[in-house]
Amino acid sequence: MGETCDILISGGGIAGLTAAAAFGARGLKVICVDPALPVTERNAAGSDLRTTAFLQPAQELLEDCGLWSRMAGDAAPLQIMRIVDAGGERPEPRVVKDFNAADISGKPFGWNLPNWLLRREISAHLDALPNVDFRPGTATTALFTRTSEAQVRLSDGTTAEARLVVAADGRGSPMREAAGIKVKTTRYGQKALAFAVTHKVPHENVSTEIHRSGGPFTLVPLPDYQGKPSSAVVWMERGPEAQRLLDLSEADFEGAMTERSCGLFGHLTLASRRTIWPIISQSAQRLYGERLALIAEAAHVVPPIGAQGLNMSLGDLRALLKLADARPEGLGDAQMLKAYHKARHAEIMLRIRGIDLLNRTSMLAPRPLRDLRAFGLNALYSLAPVPRTLMQMGLGVK
Repeated sequence: MGETCDILISGGGIAGLTAAAAFGARGLKVICVDPALPVTERNAAGSDLRTTAFLQPAQELLEDCGLWSRMAGDAAPLQIMRIVDAGGERPEPRVVKDFNAADISGKPFGWNLPNWLLRREISAHLDALPNVDFRPGTATTALFTRTSEAQVRLSDGTTAEARLVVAADGRGSPMREAAGIKVKTTRYGQKALAFAVTHKVPHENVSTEIHRSGGPFTLVPLPDYQGKPSSAVVWMERGPEAQRLLDLSEADFEGAMTERSCGLFGHLTLASRRTIWPIISQSAQRLYGERLALIAEAAHVVPPIGAQGLNMSLGDLRALLKLADARPEGLGDAQMLKAYHKARHAEIMLRIRGIDLLNRTSMLAPRPLRDLRAFGLNALYSLAPVPRTLMQMGLGVK
């Protein structure tokens, strides 16, 4: 008989670590495992240079489980979301539409934080929780379930028995595969370059998404770096072009990214190494198995548009927490897990379809189609109720 716990979390990414903190805050015994050791320094090899924009409901969750106080001082507020179409002959703005958080709320839309820093702060928080055991360097290798509990075999040769297994172990989730849950995957032939920059023109807490072709070029505010305004960049392009850009010299890459940004922030200077990621959409056929709940990229993957990825993941976690709070005695049972699927699946599919459409539109290369995109963008966002509705629904603001 192996070690027992209330919840075993497979996956120690940001979603898995946050889940461990949230369930731990409720006094449940939690084991969280991940095959990799967390990289918690900005310039260390293997550090995740992507950033996460925590929208309002996600920030409230972090506050509830005691994490926000550790992060608030490093977070850059996102007051305005700016959409720019630059699909003309030259890379220059043709349509610019702003969404201001002040129109619907007294708070910013969200707060942006580097992923490497999130791993550092959440890991440190978990170390202080006596009922949470985070085991980096340990993987889940097998799953056996029955109606009353799940048994998980770990890579260190031990087993753990849990009332609920939470699969937060990524798009290739071993726990999802062990449960035989199928996925539908869409490949766009795109990759995303992720890196940090400094620039002369202050970002003024504006997140700017520039559409031309191949995919959006997005600058998200960061706190100043070495005394200069700084932003995180996600640059989506078709795969071969993304690889060509990655292989450019630093000087040539800075010239290319400054041009692609339409010069809106002046000359862009690299402030980190460049990383590259494949872009897909993916959805699980169902969000549960016996004693198993899928969250985050084990359940859904979307292109990095509109700050939806991790915020969808934390929406999964909020739904699980609500069900666990309502029926503590039913943690991990069939009633809870079916209710979880019902609460989340339809909304997840709606968001996946919406982001898929936005991404395909952003990829348009032929000039007439780019013109049509600009016309549609301008017409849509000029309708009085549309911006408010998009901010409330698309960004998760109540």
